Amino acid sequence: MYCMNCGADVPTGARFCAGCGASVDVEATRVAATRGGVVSNSTVASGSSNRQMSVPAPEADEIERVIFHVRPTLLFIGVGYGVAALAAVLLTVVLAYANLLPAYYSVLFGLPLLLIPAYHHLRRNTINYTLTDSKIVIDQGLISHRTRNIPLRNIQDVTVSATILQRLLGFGDLVIENANEVGGQTLLDNIPQPRRYADQLLRELRRWR
Repeated sequence: MYCMNCGADVPTGARFCAGCGASVDVEATRVAATRGGVVSNSTVASGSSNRQMSVPAPEADEIERVIFHVRPTLLFIGVGYGVAALAAVLLTVVLAYANLLPAYYSVLFGLPLLLIPAYHHLRRNTINYTLTDSKIVIDQGLISHRTRNIPLRNIQDVTVSATILQRLLGFGDLVIENANEVGGQTLLDNIPQPRRYADQLLRELRRWR
């Protein structure tokens, strides 16, 4: 049973509340089962009156929300593959035409040229920039892996930097002024549509101002 005045527990048969001294006239007390930290449908009857009491459950941990993932542009990688393929074909033709090597040897000499853009492609895929609702995460590394976390509350400014060529080709750099970073700047290098990602970052920064 419960005191209708202060809510303290009252032993069965007691006439007065030990906590506040108020008179107790309780006919029935019914408390529904507790589930998941929430007491639901709690009803205390005093005479002909009923009172609904509920205790909210503790808040669950907030789940971090991902705003975007972005990597450096593939444009240079595509150009590199094209140039390497063209150079491999020309080398194969020249070696075969000059009769310096058999045709199949000429092909073997041309194929390694494709390894150069393939290496840069693999290296590009190891770089990932992620924005969540609380931080920026920069993952880098081909052999050894490195992850940097920049809390949004430490960011002072966001700048989009692009040369004329970058603007024509639709990519650029995102320069982030970080109060806790040595040197003061963090660079998201050669990302496509940098203004779009800058706007998304600025929208999240407004929540921390």
